Amino acid sequence: MLELCFPIHMSAPVRNPKVGFVSLGCPKNLVDSEVMMGLLARGGYELTPDAVDADVLVVNTCSFIEPAQKESVEAILEMAEYKKTGSAKKLIVAGCLVERYRAQIMEQIPEVDAVVGTGEVERILDAVQGSLRSDGSPAAQPSAFLYHDLTPRILATPRHAAYIKIAEGCDHPCSFCIIPQLRGNFRCRRFESAVREAESLARAGVREITLIGQDTTSYGEDLGLGDGLALLLERLAGIEDLLWVRFLYCYPNRVTPKLLETIAAHPRLAKYVDMPLQHASRGVLAKMKRGSSGDAFLKLLERMRATISGVSIRTSFIVGFPGETAADFDELCEFVRAAEFDWLGVFEYSDVENAASRAIGGKVDAEAIVHRRHELMAIQQKISRKKLRARRGNIETAIVEGPSKDNPLVWEARLEGMAPEIDGKLFLTDIEPAPGIAARPGDVARVEIADSGDYDLIGRIVEIIPSAAPRAAKPLPAETVQRISTGAPLRVLG
Repeated sequence: MLELCFPIHMSAPVRNPKVGFVSLGCPKNLVDSEVMMGLLARGGYELTPDAVDADVLVVNTCSFIEPAQKESVEAILEMAEYKKTGSAKKLIVAGCLVERYRAQIMEQIPEVDAVVGTGEVERILDAVQGSLRSDGSPAAQPSAFLYHDLTPRILATPRHAAYIKIAEGCDHPCSFCIIPQLRGNFRCRRFESAVREAESLARAGVREITLIGQDTTSYGEDLGLGDGLALLLERLAGIEDLLWVRFLYCYPNRVTPKLLETIAAHPRLAKYVDMPLQHASRGVLAKMKRGSSGDAFLKLLERMRATISGVSIRTSFIVGFPGETAADFDELCEFVRAAEFDWLGVFEYSDVENAASRAIGGKVDAEAIVHRRHELMAIQQKISRKKLRARRGNIETAIVEGPSKDNPLVWEARLEGMAPEIDGKLFLTDIEPAPGIAARPGDVARVEIADSGDYDLIGRIVEIIPSAAPRAAKPLPAETVQRISTGAPLRVLG
């Protein structure tokens, strides 16, 4: 029997294009990256942690200070190489650097195919698909995008933690800052939208939520809410599956008695305040257009500690601001000694293009600025060492993070007074409180503090506290909460 054979043509399976992300800068930028990843995933794109495999690369940039700007440019150029050596066909640049140098990016880095500003996050799909203008010129009416609880979002944080952006932009006139230029005027999320997102995150297994905004203490002002942040915190404190709710950042003159009393009254509200003060000299603060003084700050700190038992307080300062004299710096040093902050960061002043402080005379020598930073941090180092030493022998509640990024043989955890990524850590020498029982990332544990250093603690787990919160075994639908399956985007740098 004659058998006719015809070739069978089988079409290759269609592969979804892959997108890789580099997210630089602050948690606000990270949330923007998570929203862009969610929008792209909903549009049919697959996320990859490997730049070599990515068809599209997105760099979400930071441009707040000069080192961040340099890091952003280096990341763009690094990713541009993958258009030559990898699978990448498109390179998209997003974020704060775009708001400052939109046209220059397109003109000077030809590998960049499109740019997306901080207020255009929802247009990432247009940028990737090529329908967003690519000549670098700004839109006629820049968007004031602010995501909400129904916006698709893919979380890149550890499974037990997440950020919620409750506000965007800023109305404060600080002379050293260009955030209003980069992110627009202050505007808030709707109250119920923020609550629904927190509830959704808790159902997905998140144990710790951090509310973020340039000034979270102004939350609700444009919505007609008095003490809006206190009201929101009080509502979130009722979500049973959460362990801690914290917020970043406080503006000093927006810290009300109601806010402090609310934090003190609810166990789920972390006893933690991050309040960047920037300086303590009345003269320097006036030039910064911040106002107040070190004496006023000390009274505020006293009120915080009297209201919130055991509160941990973090702040940051700028040294070398134009016109800062040796006497001004000495005043700042004395203030830090008196204030005894739990955590403190120091930034070296540098002129930022378009910032009002650039025009202020009396520039401080670069070498003097470096010296002042080291001197101030040396003062804080002694304070921190003393405070942490006093915790030896305590048994405290901690959330287990998992293996250390620096040394996978050591595990890390955080106490209530340690915010993610920015404060010290609790290193665990033993994660098994009993034979056959070992802690997992996201577990809540009782930890005995055995030793301390300048900024970190060392301890061992003595008990793992059972969790009522569900563990999301697989990503949830994008319309609720989803996590990138690899656990992290291409790269997340702080």
